[in-house]
Amino acid sequence: MKTAIITGGTSGIGLATAKKFLAANFNCVLVGRSEKKFRDANFSRNEIVKFISADVGEVENCIRVVQETVKIFGGVDTLINCAGIYLEGAINFVNETDFDAVIKTNLKGTFFMCKASIDELIKSRGTIVNVASDAGLRGNYFCSAYAASKGAVVAFTKSLALELASFPVRVNCVAPADILTPLTEKQLEQSGESVDDLKKFYPLGRIGTAEEVADAIYFLATPASSFITGEILNVNGGIC
Repeated sequence: MKTAIITGGTSGIGLATAKKFLAANFNCVLVGRSEKKFRDANFSRNEIVKFISADVGEVENCIRVVQETVKIFGGVDTLINCAGIYLEGAINFVNETDFDAVIKTNLKGTFFMCKASIDELIKSRGTIVNVASDAGLRGNYFCSAYAASKGAVVAFTKSLALELASFPVRVNCVAPADILTPLTEKQLEQSGESVDDLKKFYPLGRIGTAEEVADAIYFLATPASSFITGEILNVNGGIC
């Protein structure tokens, strides 16, 4: 069986991705900060899934996650970097502590999880899928720090894909727009908006689901996309 590491794997896109990979008979290691969220996911006893508590913004944790995964399952075939935090607000109200937190999780965590996994992925000729955002491609109102972190993930994905292509390890990225997740629900609560307010911006007339992003991630991680690397797959309902 193949093994996937999924950071941010206990909620939202990460959890939907874990369920997708488990259904395809992958071993899954879910990385997160809350073991309670993992327990609340109610995975079947028949599903081969393990939880590792870690803040991926700390380099030593990234190394530990990979080492523990290899110890449990013998290797790593795919790395999915879903861990992320969102920060909203005009630049005048973004302080250094908040900015550093966004960069630490969204960019540093992605970078060093990739670095920690590379030797194992070369052995398995594996794949990496990073999760960016439409904000990282076109910007967005009042989330400049978040957009900057996700824009960096996009550039990093393209660069790492070139670096690892000869091994061959494929590196791709998904860029979701608004997706109905706990993170989005919290954002809407803070802003006083509703899902219906968001729908009007999308040509398809709705926002996306975590399962739809998981489908895109699975496609990029598996042989169905074997001649694709360094690409950014928009999952955005047609929004420009």
